[in-house]
Amino acid sequence: MKKNHLLSLILVAFHISVFADVQVGQTSPNIDGKLIDGESFSLQARKGKVVLINFWASWCEPCKEEMPLIETYLQKNKSRGFEVLAINLDKPSGLEAAKKIMGNYSFNFALKRDMNYSGLGYIWRVPSTFVIDKKGVIKKNGLTGEAKVDTRILEETVNPLLSEE
Repeated sequence: MKKNHLLSLILVAFHISVFADVQVGQTSPNIDGKLIDGESFSLQARKGKVVLINFWASWCEPCKEEMPLIETYLQKNKSRGFEVLAINLDKPSGLEAAKKIMGNYSFNFALKRDMNYSGLGYIWRVPSTFVIDKKGVIKKNGLTGEAKVDTRILEETVNPLLSEE
């Protein structure tokens, strides 16, 4: 019986540490690493901007469906301090497909192996989209609510943040 109790405690601790995710209203952990073009990326260095972080995969149809909307929104709002980081979660065999897809978009693009985003918890679904405000606070948690973003979600979530000082 003691063995089963100890195993249960270990599994609960593992579940909490791996699946623990950040909450809306909390300061975002830093996300940093290298973009596909070799440039460095740090979320902390982007304070003063609203940043959308999108986790996606080349095989994910909802991911590919939302990308044109995100690009259109970015083009309309980048002069207002809006940025997008797309982190690809494909296995190495999907790298060429991911690069081909991203050739259609202007947002920052990185591979999961080149980015440190562990502070967000385990990214268990795609797409998963987080929105971070100008002060570095999480305003949309990509692991809760609607998985796919659309124009309405972008306008309701991001527009007010772009107007804040």
